[in-house]
Amino acid sequence: MLAAVRRSGAAWTRALLLPLLLAGPGGCLRRQELFPFGPGHGDLELEAGDDQVSPALELRRALRFFDKSDIKSVYITTNGIIAMSEPPAKESSPGVFPPTFGAVAPFLADLDTTDGLGKVYYREDVSPSVTQLAAECVQRGFPEVSFQPSSAVVVTWESVAPYQGPSKDPTQEGKRNTFQAVLASSDSSSYAIFLYPEDGLQFDTTFSKKDETQVPAVVAFSQGVQGFIWKSDGAYNIFANDRESIGNLAKSSNSGQQGVWVFEIGSPATASGVVPSDVSLGLDDGAEYDDEDYDSVTHVGLEDVGTTSLSYEAPRGGDPSTHSVPGVLSPRHLPTERPARPPTERTRSFQLPGERFRQQHPQVIDVDEVEETGVVFSYNTDSRQTCANNRHQCSVHAECRDFATGFCCSCVAGYTGNGRQCVAEGSPQRVNGKVKGRILVGSSPDPIVFENTDLHSYVVMNHGRSYTAISTIPETVGYSLLPLAPIGGIIGWMFAVEQDGFKNGFSITGGEFTRLAEVTFVGHPGKLVIKQQFSGIDEHGHLTINTELEGHVPQIAFGSSVHIEPYTELYHYSPGVITSSSTREYTVMEPEQDGAASSTIYTYQWRQTITFQECTHDTSRSTLPNTQQLSVDSVFVLYNQEERILRYALSNSIGPVRDGSPDALQNPCYIGTHGCDTNAACRPGPGVQFACECSIGFRGDGRTCSEMEKTRCQLEREHILGAAGKQRPGLFVPECDELGHYLPTQCHGSTGHCWCVDRDGRELEGTRTRPGMRPPCLSTVAPPIHQGPSVPTAVIPLPPGTHLLFAQTGKIERLPLEGSSMQKTEAKTLLHAPDKVIIGLAFDCVDKMVYWTDISEPSIGRASLHGGEPTTIIRQDLGSPEGIALDHLGRNIFWTDSHLDRIEVAKLDGTQRWVLFETDLVNPRGIVTDSVRGNLYWTDWNRDSPKIETSYMDGTNRRILVQDDLGLPNGLTFDAYSALLCWVDAGTSRVECLKPGQPSRRKVLEGLQYPFAVTSYGKHLYYTDWKMNSVVSVDLAISKETDTFHPHKQTRLYGVTTALSQCPQGHNYCSVNNGGCTHLCLATPGSRTCRCPDNTLGVDCIERK
Repeated sequence: MLAAVRRSGAAWTRALLLPLLLAGPGGCLRRQELFPFGPGHGDLELEAGDDQVSPALELRRALRFFDKSDIKSVYITTNGIIAMSEPPAKESSPGVFPPTFGAVAPFLADLDTTDGLGKVYYREDVSPSVTQLAAECVQRGFPEVSFQPSSAVVVTWESVAPYQGPSKDPTQEGKRNTFQAVLASSDSSSYAIFLYPEDGLQFDTTFSKKDETQVPAVVAFSQGVQGFIWKSDGAYNIFANDRESIGNLAKSSNSGQQGVWVFEIGSPATASGVVPSDVSLGLDDGAEYDDEDYDSVTHVGLEDVGTTSLSYEAPRGGDPSTHSVPGVLSPRHLPTERPARPPTERTRSFQLPGERFRQQHPQVIDVDEVEETGVVFSYNTDSRQTCANNRHQCSVHAECRDFATGFCCSCVAGYTGNGRQCVAEGSPQRVNGKVKGRILVGSSPDPIVFENTDLHSYVVMNHGRSYTAISTIPETVGYSLLPLAPIGGIIGWMFAVEQDGFKNGFSITGGEFTRLAEVTFVGHPGKLVIKQQFSGIDEHGHLTINTELEGHVPQIAFGSSVHIEPYTELYHYSPGVITSSSTREYTVMEPEQDGAASSTIYTYQWRQTITFQECTHDTSRSTLPNTQQLSVDSVFVLYNQEERILRYALSNSIGPVRDGSPDALQNPCYIGTHGCDTNAACRPGPGVQFACECSIGFRGDGRTCSEMEKTRCQLEREHILGAAGKQRPGLFVPECDELGHYLPTQCHGSTGHCWCVDRDGRELEGTRTRPGMRPPCLSTVAPPIHQGPSVPTAVIPLPPGTHLLFAQTGKIERLPLEGSSMQKTEAKTLLHAPDKVIIGLAFDCVDKMVYWTDISEPSIGRASLHGGEPTTIIRQDLGSPEGIALDHLGRNIFWTDSHLDRIEVAKLDGTQRWVLFETDLVNPRGIVTDSVRGNLYWTDWNRDSPKIETSYMDGTNRRILVQDDLGLPNGLTFDAYSALLCWVDAGTSRVECLKPGQPSRRKVLEGLQYPFAVTSYGKHLYYTDWKMNSVVSVDLAISKETDTFHPHKQTRLYGVTTALSQCPQGHNYCSVNNGGCTHLCLATPGSRTCRCPDNTLGVDCIERK
């Protein structure tokens, strides 16, 4: 579990973090500092043996655990577990984590007390001395929490041995472990305190009876299995599960006291996972330590380690979603630890503290000097953080996507950034901040100190050009700071023009990072350290930066000018860390004296380390090149003595490592000669070709762009947030698409609830889901039509054979089937409809016509597969037509309308409409026919009561077919040959089938991502999936997915249907002569009903059964 990061990038992290394992305040935890235990303190003793479980320990004060508040008893096991319910016999020996029962595991391993030496003691203690001791431990870990427990469960494993198995490991002979767990509870919350005394953990692995090998112990929490009928693993958190992290338990801490670990386990904040404390473990100022002891921990000597660190105010330890990177504080401290991974990740590093040393000159660690890297202690929260509860972590201009190990944010089209922070591509940016310094100039012994100095920067993004001004810089130091263009150069790197396949600093970090740089002037004693903290976008929509300067600079005479030639610099990337180093020359031209001006070339060496947070859950993201080259093709520096303003201007691009000057890249986008509007992005093409594209919120040809009028969604969002561009916990902020329309799915970032809205942002009834589930909302807005060659709208004739037809926004594609196999290389577009949002599909096997629903206009259309132009057959009195089905025998179409909450029928040409149902419908979607038997089936994913219903085609004999254990039933299919009705459910993530009229239903497949629609052919089902943007094949005979087709255009897939080469055999009472009806003929089992269309004029229509 410890991060094994490559040596080349973040190697310095280990050198800086490992000293933290040395003794903190008070040194190692001594055994006598454990909570009092033993028979003399009222403890019960667990029966000696292997895999023992205690009787229930009945509690006087209920324990809170995850989302439960009423745990009245616990069970203690030999194997390092406190169980919330009695562990089943088959789980008495450690196995796969998590177990089926709720568990607190300070050291889960196969432990053994059969030799009579080891003891396990336990009790509930309500004495003031013990509860006060527990309160003090919690207070250290959560200093902002007022916690006064009224009881504490104290469990002590004293000198327990490892289970050895049949072949004893001689290295574990005589090894014993001692550790303790305390569960302290008040009326409103419960906390766990784990204590690991010095030399208390003498082994970290035990023999596994299942795997028959040595396996590491585990420190973890588990909610246990959830659900009554359909059970699934609840939330669980794994905090250590490998030798190195187990070995660090007694050496480190998350609560400020070595060997003591504190976790919030029961409160409103722990419904989806345990919350660890996050308090630094530091050394007292001036603490001495022995070099020999230090080398026993790491092979990196003190000479390789930075000798100052950045201390910072830790975020509230009780909230794992509010970790912040260190802030810039006093000039005496530098950032020497790697910031915590982002709260959006499933695996994060504990925020270990910086150490305080005797004040020395700051140092930057050169990555080439360190041999290995890693983090000291990690935890894994397998109660996996999801978008449902963490949407506020993303920019409002980003989408949030869940992955197997957590979630990631990514900017939507037209925006750039890391997903947590996004800005419109090509839009000018502003950076504001403060600068303070303590600088020795030349040989002067007195430092020049300045505080609270303003920094302002303006960036023309499509030129990669940054203009930085620092005001009120004293003239005694102003000229001497002219060579330090890198102070503003970091902003140029952030917004450098990106060459294809390469990323600038903002795309990587989102403007949230810490920079530590060191400048050594050749031939001049001392060095200058630059510390900068970038904190993302503020409430005004500006990036924020704090800068500190400390050290020595050579003196440059008053009135001098400085010239810096264009340069290149290599940036080396590894997870969470960026480093660079270079040697630069600058020319100082002093004022004329006696008619002559002198110029002198000087040199300085430059090294910097940038640490940032990144999301590692999306493994499909393209990896960043290990090395990128920043090319700075113009540098301008100036100090205005009258205004006391220091100015830096640079033009930047980022790309591959190249020889020669940066001018070798001739595309106008890269060299700034494109002429695009300042509110436009320059899109490089082949050679010297390029295109200008107005930024989001602007319109024009790219050469000239004007601001667009804001939409209702944008105005509502800005009214709530101002221009901050970042969601805040506790507030609902609507999400808009790139054109400013309301996104069809809106979610509350704090509660996790999601719901569907109409185009005016109004919530649609019955769509609100519980936290963790997103409803299958449909956008009614057609995507923008990008400029380019027009595509033909006529249908491309379908070759012979059976095909799958599926809808993507703006088109219908065909996928040939050979047998049941998808011929993926033969997939082609059948119909282009760029102005439509096509949802449902149905196929008429008689006339070879495809029918569809379009929710953008809205309308219902059709087209012949023999070729020709599509036609719209219905466009009046529609709300949101979604599912569509066809009776090829009776020559009728049926459709669901989720906005009007009704089901209708009409003839195939769209005439003779009749409303079948308009009551007891909330979100009707999928619909299919059984033409031969005259039955109709449909789904309603009403969040309060999802169901699958059926009726005869004439609307009679309506009844609920399936109501239990449904989540979001989307797609439905009926196979005429097998008479099998199957559906896909995006809430339960299952495919299920049944035969109507028979009570049993079959779970075909579980674990689907987000299925939308489904069709059948032979023994196979084919469904579309929103998360995978794919068509998936399922073999019903073996209940297994057999193939997946990923269309070239990776956008959301909707309806899918089978275009059969010939119709199924059979007939109904409407097959011949329209059943003798004057208008609508609606089949029923063994008969038919003649219906008159709604609003029929005249008397020529006869209704009869």
